[in-house]
Amino acid sequence: MKQTKVIDLGEYGPRFTEDPHPVYAQLRERGPVHRVRLPKPDVHQEVWLVVGYEEARAALADPRLAKDGSKVGVTFLDEELIGTYLLVADPPQHTRLRGLIAREFTARRVERLRPRVQEITDSLLDTMLPRGRADLVESFAYPLPLTVICELLGVPEFDRAAFRKLSTEAVAPTSGESEHEAYIQLAAYLGELIDDKRSSPPADDLLSALIRTTDEDGDRLSPAELRGMAFILLIAGHETTVNLVTGAVHALLTHPGQLAQVRADMSLVDAVVEETLRHEGPVENATFRFATEPLDIGGTTIPAGDSVMIGLTAADRDGTRYPAPDRFDIHRDTRGHLAFGHGIHFCLGAPLARLEARVAVRALLERCPDLALDGPPGEWLPGMLIRGVRSLPVRW
Repeated sequence: MKQTKVIDLGEYGPRFTEDPHPVYAQLRERGPVHRVRLPKPDVHQEVWLVVGYEEARAALADPRLAKDGSKVGVTFLDEELIGTYLLVADPPQHTRLRGLIAREFTARRVERLRPRVQEITDSLLDTMLPRGRADLVESFAYPLPLTVICELLGVPEFDRAAFRKLSTEAVAPTSGESEHEAYIQLAAYLGELIDDKRSSPPADDLLSALIRTTDEDGDRLSPAELRGMAFILLIAGHETTVNLVTGAVHALLTHPGQLAQVRADMSLVDAVVEETLRHEGPVENATFRFATEPLDIGGTTIPAGDSVMIGLTAADRDGTRYPAPDRFDIHRDTRGHLAFGHGIHFCLGAPLARLEARVAVRALLERCPDLALDGPPGEWLPGMLIRGVRSLPVRW
């Protein structure tokens, strides 16, 4: 049997975190699927990495690739401490969980948030603009989605600063120990939050609605499922949007010609958001999937029980799908990008992320006609899950 070469991504060093795209391009030239060793210093885990667009799109919708690791004897820290949630569930459990939340987290509820998103955006800009310069992440891109999702779910304002710190450590951990501690504290906090809402008069927030919601058969979310649902909504509901807003602004400020076009025609903001999702989406790789049986992906046989990581960023830079893929181009056809996934796990919060990013970018450009970079971006977030920088200095 032919021995599969394992590519150690850790050997690329810090430059892989700063700019993984050349590495993914090299891998794509050699094939759409590779056996890799992850660069995380405390985990020497080998996985199959999918970097081709067509192969990634097919894999995202392949039912033989399970999200529930227990099917192949794998468990993760977040499941043990938080509970079951959509990203670690398969049908029929996933169908049930998604159906229960879809009853409450509707397109209508998201659209009703538009005036409040605009109000929060305007308030943040009112505070930021008199200063003349700021870190866009700290002053604008982070507090906007954090405030929106915390208000939507009913997280008290005085808890949000602590929650932000824990959530960032959970998705972009600086060490195994700090990640473990973050999950312990998140699990405890979410459990207390749900207990408080159960014992309080009914409120109009989404978490209270999820506590009360039932389907036609009287089914409802268990305490552990509620905790897991609150976790994924809160974490995914703001961490990704922070980096989408920051990434869109950074892309425009480093492409002055396209920035001028958007300033002349603000209807192009939607295209800016979609091209940012394709070009430098906030989720670099989808969370693990597990082969429940031997299967072929792009001509490579994946043995049963093996872990598979699907490269969303890598797939969206595949030149066979998007010509000149490394070029940021707001006029390209971005349809079919995989930034929000594909198949039954397509991001439930995509409409909210798009709404927030469109409102944020438009308001910022309208109110800051002289917006410019005020130095280099901060360091890139560690790990291979979230793609974004810790800071973006700007002036106006």
